[in-house]
Order: sequence, then C-alpha cells, then structure tokens
Amino acid sequence: MLIQVCGLPGAGKSTLSAAIAERLPAQTLRVDAIEAAMWKYGIPPEQSGIAAYSVMHAIAVPNLRRGQTVLADAVSGVEPARAGWVSAAREAGAQLRVIEVVCPDPEEHRRRVEQRVKDLPDFTLPTWDDVQRAEEQYVPRTDERLVVDSTRPLEQTVLEALEFLRARA
Repeated sequence: MLIQVCGLPGAGKSTLSAAIAERLPAQTLRVDAIEAAMWKYGIPPEQSGIAAYSVMHAIAVPNLRRGQTVLADAVSGVEPARAGWVSAAREAGAQLRVIEVVCPDPEEHRRRVEQRVKDLPDFTLPTWDDVQRAEEQYVPRTDERLVVDSTRPLEQTVLEALEFLRARA
C-alpha cells in the first residue's frame, strides 16, 4: 500500500506520518529530507520541488513491489505531484490511500510554523509567508481521501487514520 500524507507545510503531516509508520510499520519517504539533500549538493530550491517528488516516486515503486507499505510525507499541493503518486501505485500494483492533514485554526497553524524546530540540518524551514503562498497555490482535493484535523489529539487522529487504511486494505 502507498499512503500519501499531504497538506500544507506546518499542518502536522510529519507528526502524523511518523506515528502511523510506527504502528503499521511503513517505510517513510519525506520530501523535506530529499530536498535538504538536494540543497546540500547545490540544487537550488527553485529547481528541487518536482525533482524531489520524482525521486520519492522512484524510491517508492521497488519497495511497493516487494510488498512493503510506503508512506509519502509531502505537501502534494498540485496535480503533477498527485499524479506521480497515482502512477507510482499503478506501476507497482499497489493500492493508493490519501490522508490530507489540515490545521483549520489559522492562529494555531501560524504558531506551529513559527515555533517549528529544525530536524534536518540542510533544510530551510518555511516561514508563515511561505505557507500562505503554498496555500494560494494548493489545488483543493476532490479525490477519495481521509481529511484529518490536526488540532485534535494525535492519538485520536492516528487511530482514525489506521481505521481508514485498514477499511480499504
């Protein structure tokens, strides 16, 4: 199974992804880590976006073919990124499940973004202005998915996500 965990920066994707991956277990692919590696070796941020997604898709396919569950932690805010996950799942013969993480409280969302602790040495954390720009570009989803409100307790959202994944396995 390929699990796409998507949503705006700072919404809570990585927190939820880590908790889900621990319970399943699942291999986690995090776009931030791939972009950080690209930046470290001289690929500028304006060129790393879709390239990082392509790397994630390429890593996901052979792992899915081996029967592993792969969890992709990435904004996936536009159609090319989303289409890549559909293609990767199809190529690997795996099911695709989408979990969209939202933080409906703008003040809480901003607080999270501004107080986020850097956990990847070569990654530049997004600012609140960056998140607002990402929101302007984020294409609303209409596909089948679970929408998770990350202002709710983590344990509650993890259980909801696991139930969603098991019900469709």
